[in-house]
Amino acid sequence: MSKWQERETVPDLYNLFLAAVLFLSPWLFRLTNEPGKVDLWISGIIIGLVSLAAVIAYRDWEEWLNVLMGVWLIASPWLLGFPHTRAMHISIGVGVVVVLLALFDLFLHYEKRHLDDEAAAGGQESAHQ
Repeated sequence: MSKWQERETVPDLYNLFLAAVLFLSPWLFRLTNEPGKVDLWISGIIIGLVSLAAVIAYRDWEEWLNVLMGVWLIASPWLLGFPHTRAMHISIGVGVVVVLLALFDLFLHYEKRHLDDEAAAGGQESAHQ
C-alpha cells in the first residue's frame, strides 16, 4: 500500500475532534481572556486542517506538525500571558492529548511500514530459495 493509499487512523480523527473542541472552547467555557481565546481559535484551526489533511492523505510531517502544535498549546499560556486562567487549563490539557495522539499515530504508521518491509523481504528470500 503506497503512502497515498494509507487509510486514516483513529488518532487523526480524535485530533480532528480536539481541534473542534479548541475552536469552540471560548464559547463552551465562556472564556474572557482575549489572548487565550485567540490562541485557542487559531490553534484549533491549524490542528483541524492538519488532521484533516492526515485523514485524506497521510504524511509523517502532518503528525510532527501536530506534535509542535501540542507543544505550543502547552507553552502558550506563559508565552502569551494568560497563565492561571481557564484558557490555560484547556490549552495545556488539549495540548498534552494532541501530542500523545500524534506520537501514537507516528508509532502506528512506523510499525505498519516496518512490518510491511519485513514481509516483503521475507517473500523475496523465499522466492530465491
